[in-house]
Parts: sequence; structure tokens; C-alpha cells
Amino acid sequence: MSLDVSPALLQQAERGEVDEADFVDCVRTSLPYAWEMISSLVAQLKVDGGRFADNQTPPPDEQARGQLLRALASDAIRGALQRHFGVRLAFQNCHRVAVFPLDASADESLTRFTSVRSQLLNQSPELRDC
Repeated sequence: MSLDVSPALLQQAERGEVDEADFVDCVRTSLPYAWEMISSLVAQLKVDGGRFADNQTPPPDEQARGQLLRALASDAIRGALQRHFGVRLAFQNCHRVAVFPLDASADESLTRFTSVRSQLLNQSPELRDC
């Protein structure tokens, strides 16, 4: 799954530094399912409070799943999304995305969510091929 990079953004990259807001907009338009998933989790975290907000519903199709994988497997995309939304992102399996506040109050929850134990407990046969 590749980003849809405009000629203007590509020219920025060829010249040197890229404006991160332009990059984030490229991610937003290229990966709309992933963008909406993360945006909705950020909104949920702000409304509900708590230590984190996460999604446990599998994507509707392989294209959506690919968008999540692309967004969260790329250090550049993931970092830009974290800075843009002001959260820390975590990812399990092929769909369980979570957003955590930046402050230290969520450190323990984030550590638990990203632990080997949690990864193992979040496995299921239905997700074997995701």
C-alpha cells in the first residue's frame, strides 16, 4: 500500500526537507480508513478519558487492513500521526490500534498493552491470516 504523493510533495522531498503538515495531509488522503480509525480513537479518548482508547473490530476488508498496517508499520507515518494527534500509538495483530495520552499517567497501561504477555493473550485462530 503506497501513499498517493502529489507532484508538489515529491518536489519538496527532492529539494530537501518536507513540511510535516503536507506529509500528514498526504497520509490522510492516501489512507482514509487508517486516518478515520485513529481520529475516532483520539476523539474517544478525549471524550471518555481513561488511560487509552482502542479498536477491537477487524477492518471490513483487506484494503482497510492494509491501510492500518501501512500507517502503523512505517516509522515516518506513525511518528507523524503521533505528533499530529498528540498521542502515542500502539498496535496488536492486524487491527487492534490503541491511542494513549502523551503524559506519564498512561505509561503503565502502554507498557501492559505492548507487553509480550498482552500480545500472546490477544491471539485467536480467526486472526491467523490477517
